[in-house]
Amino acid sequence: MRYMLPIIRIILLSIAILAARDTCAQNKYIETVEGNTLPLSKLEAEVVKAMKANNIPGVSMAIINKNKMVYHNVFGVANSETGTLVTKASIFEGASLSKPIFAYFVMKMVEEGVLDLDKPLHEYLPHPGIAPESVKDYKLITARMVLAHQTGFPNHANGEPIKLAFAPGTDFMYSGEAYQYLAAVIGQLKGVGFKERLNELFQKEVTIPLNMEHTTFIWDDYLKEHKVFGHNSEGKPTQNSPAAGGWSGKTFNAFSSVHSEASEYAKFIIAMLKRKGLKNDTFEAMLKEETHFSDNNPLKKEIGQTGWGLGFAQKVTSKGTMHMHTGNNHDFQAYAMFMPEKEYGLVVFTNCDKMPQFLEALSVVMGPQF
Repeated sequence: MRYMLPIIRIILLSIAILAARDTCAQNKYIETVEGNTLPLSKLEAEVVKAMKANNIPGVSMAIINKNKMVYHNVFGVANSETGTLVTKASIFEGASLSKPIFAYFVMKMVEEGVLDLDKPLHEYLPHPGIAPESVKDYKLITARMVLAHQTGFPNHANGEPIKLAFAPGTDFMYSGEAYQYLAAVIGQLKGVGFKERLNELFQKEVTIPLNMEHTTFIWDDYLKEHKVFGHNSEGKPTQNSPAAGGWSGKTFNAFSSVHSEASEYAKFIIAMLKRKGLKNDTFEAMLKEETHFSDNNPLKKEIGQTGWGLGFAQKVTSKGTMHMHTGNNHDFQAYAMFMPEKEYGLVVFTNCDKMPQFLEALSVVMGPQF
């Protein structure tokens, strides 16, 4: 307990300093998802309260109103032991927020004629790890099925032969493994592989046009200087580099390795809201419910999600449809949501495993966020 008290004091002091410093430079109010006006002082008081109650070291958060980013702030510390502050230049792991922005990249490739959304992927690049009993069915898998999680692939194969859980296109199973297969297909088609050169292509097609200067799937010098530490369930720092984590830093992990922060990732969410960078028909395809959840689907029962588009989960509410995605690398968690009908969006990055509790607290003052 003696050890924890100085850490808690550092975190609370850091939160207060950063909140006071940054609030004065922005509007004094935001509009909630329900259309109410919320003073930033009340919002930030709730953020501080939630961080203290749940032992959350650091947060980067952005809010979108009328398709514009009207709020961005950071709170807390990058490392709970040293007390190093999170800054607006700090970078977090986006974890599975990789998937929707990768889906946007895939749709760019479709528009450019590199990839057919409905052509079986094995015709581009045979997968070498399919279990014999699933070879026939796997040949049905298309890019559309990958983006909508309809392949029957497990989330991760962990080096084992892949046995499909169902015939592709007939059911839902969340799968990072399938996303990585699609990344390998694109790398093959463009002749860039699945490492640094694929990231360069991604940045050329997505992050440079959207002015997301420091968002990357591959380790670089900026990350080395600006990445915050992750923290375990006890609030102790874990890692902030590939050498200490479970990722080499050299591979483009389409399902998990994007690194960003709230204001940069919000630019992607604004592109989805304003339909920037792709054709209108392409956005319609991405936001259409491709997979409809049955009433016994765990995500529908636990969260209320109703289906999945090409990249984002969906939740139909009385205020409109939430297009949403979580990210969970355990010691980093992230979340992004937008509602086209309300021209509203939210992006949050944390360097711990307390995102659900944080979103629950935000929803008290901002209306339902998840």
